[in-house]
Amino acid sequence: MLNDITFGQYFETSSIIHKLDARIKMILLILQIVFIFLANNLISLSVAFGFVLLIILLSKVPLRMYLKNLKAILPIILFTAIINLFYGNEGRELFSFWKITVTSGGVINSIFLTARIVLLIIISSVLTYTTTPNDLTDAIERLLSPLRFLGLKNAVHTLAMMMTIALRFIPTLVEETQKIMNAQKARGVDFENGKLKERINALIPILIPLLISSVRRAYELAEAMECRCYNGAEGRKRMKQFKIRYYDILSALISVVFCLGIIFVNFVTG
Repeated sequence: MLNDITFGQYFETSSIIHKLDARIKMILLILQIVFIFLANNLISLSVAFGFVLLIILLSKVPLRMYLKNLKAILPIILFTAIINLFYGNEGRELFSFWKITVTSGGVINSIFLTARIVLLIIISSVLTYTTTPNDLTDAIERLLSPLRFLGLKNAVHTLAMMMTIALRFIPTLVEETQKIMNAQKARGVDFENGKLKERINALIPILIPLLISSVRRAYELAEAMECRCYNGAEGRKRMKQFKIRYYDILSALISVVFCLGIIFVNFVTG
């Protein structure tokens, strides 16, 4: 299961999505997330699915990478879908058990929320698959740069660096966890069988080495940054300068048209 977590990894291809300005991608990501949750009927949700599918095709990242991310959090998605079955008393009653009643409105609510979560995960994965950690750091810092007028210049850079390091080390920690689990299995630890309490206790031999490993990696990273005279945002220059090109503007216009299309569909069918 841990091998299925690919969020935070950069997948290098020569797609148009990879070439887009990282700042544009982050702004469009936020815009698309907002309007995905505004899709309140089947037609507008289908439009959102179609647009996300188009982005997947343009990114040239294998579909299995996106499916791996979904597989890794499938229990959470299923749990969310089941819980939302019991919310919403609209529509006709489908069945009732004890004090639990499931209506057609609850089923529709569950389907829509699950679809939105899936789209959210996929569209977020596109950003990390097509943008390098360095570009993410620079983009976050540039987008938050107006805060420097409030005296938060160093804080903005620190926040951007922390977010990027966190994304960068997700795959590393997953790989480390898998190695520790394999080592513990070789010593006879059973993670899959037994009572719930026994399975929880079996996680302790994983969590302690993982915590120690994480602290050690953090210390080594801090030491490496200090050896390279890293002192925050002050006096730093960027080797790579962002430039808005014609395909960035075209992508932004297409995304805006998509968002307006969802609003229009909601208005017509609402």
